Amino acid sequence: MTNTRSDWEQRFQSLSIEGRAFIDGQYRPALSGATFECISPVDGRFLANVASTDEADAHAAVLVARQAFESGVWCTLAPAERKRTLIRFADLILAHQEELALLETLDMGKPISDAMAIDIPATANAIRWSAEAIDKRYDEVAATPHDQLGLVTREPCGVVAAIVPWNFPLIMASWKFAPALAAGNSFILKPSEKSPLTAIRIAQLALEAGIPKGVFNVLPGYGHTVGKALALHMDVDVLAFTGSTAVAKQLLIYAGQSNLKRVWLEAGGKSPNVVFADAPDLRAAAQAAASAIAFNQGEVCTAGSRLLVERSIRHPFIPLLLEALQAWQPGHALDPATRVGAVVDQRQLENILRYIAIGREQGAELIAGGNRTLEESGGQYVEPTIFDGVSNAMTIAQEEIFGPVLSLITFDTAEQALQIANDSLFGLAAGVWTRDLSKAHTFARGLRAGSVWVNQYDGGDMTAPFGGFKQSGNGRDKSLHAFDKYTELKATWIKL
Repeated sequence: MTNTRSDWEQRFQSLSIEGRAFIDGQYRPALSGATFECISPVDGRFLANVASTDEADAHAAVLVARQAFESGVWCTLAPAERKRTLIRFADLILAHQEELALLETLDMGKPISDAMAIDIPATANAIRWSAEAIDKRYDEVAATPHDQLGLVTREPCGVVAAIVPWNFPLIMASWKFAPALAAGNSFILKPSEKSPLTAIRIAQLALEAGIPKGVFNVLPGYGHTVGKALALHMDVDVLAFTGSTAVAKQLLIYAGQSNLKRVWLEAGGKSPNVVFADAPDLRAAAQAAASAIAFNQGEVCTAGSRLLVERSIRHPFIPLLLEALQAWQPGHALDPATRVGAVVDQRQLENILRYIAIGREQGAELIAGGNRTLEESGGQYVEPTIFDGVSNAMTIAQEEIFGPVLSLITFDTAEQALQIANDSLFGLAAGVWTRDLSKAHTFARGLRAGSVWVNQYDGGDMTAPFGGFKQSGNGRDKSLHAFDKYTELKATWIKL
């Protein structure tokens, strides 16, 4: 039986929310005793006081993570045993699916139906997928003379720290900790201060699954305190990050100032979604374009925020787009029928509204949305918004808004479309709609983007790598390629 909004509200009443850090297999307050309030963007309700960790806590977590790694309690386990443990971890996450989904929704505002159907299952799947890969990846024997034996082996790096964003708190975290743990590393997770609750909760589940003390640690807190401390720490071997390009650049500086730790970055995006006149189904393209900007309140790094439409189909396409957007109107995030929930907090809401004002000031035509809504709920909600007549030079077409604001840009030729699509600091993702297979291949090859989707938007699964070109970063999550980030290659030559 499907839960109603009332059911979820009742579930909240019995929910025990943990806000402390998790270090060395136990929950503990920040060493300073500092906390910050966790307030739900859904309706402004208080959720918990959360530990505000800092440099001292980072040092404590790194110390136990290093000790756990050096002891071999995890990294020297037989691959099949690490696999079984991580699969138990995935199973426990699914066993607590409703609790974790409710925490995710209350904490960052996404619709409860999405948290249940997408976020929690995808997290468990990411863990299980990486676990299954553990005993299916082989090392190499080099081509050597008859009196030499050359071995190429992969070894875990040691202590991995990850700083993850607030828009998909568990999914983004699992894309990092799953392969890192599978490879045998110790792990420290720094969730966003805007959405720390599910990360804190799953730490206990990891311990229950059998991941040893000190191997999986969680440090809630702010980027400029504990995040900076981890990035500068001399005993962190790898830093993985998903977030803004500005922060990504700063993390590279910190790595250079410390120990030259490996830094893997998945940063911003301003993804083009290109609809040619020969698209196989204009209605389907319009529906995908609406979803690409409204899903998860537009708080998606791959959001199709620049919609490029060939001029000859502009007039029939816009009504289809406006019609499709009607299915994406904000509602209370705990209502299972809601498809667009609350923006993560007041600051983010104000930033989205600021960009909408800039679009108007620079001459773009507002044809849908543009307003805050549901203020009576006490939450942070904004209407999905479409601007027409946008030039790619406008601020709303160049800067990542991280909200449901779509810029519609018209083009005349494939060459012009490609130039516009690539005219961005970012290169995370792109969509192409055409029935011409040669055009699809040629255009996709010309796009400077890490993911290209043809006649769909946001395709792919755990088997395909995810990451960007240019200032969208250098890291790749998902797929077997993710293991490359968390392992060192060693060449061993033996005289026979």
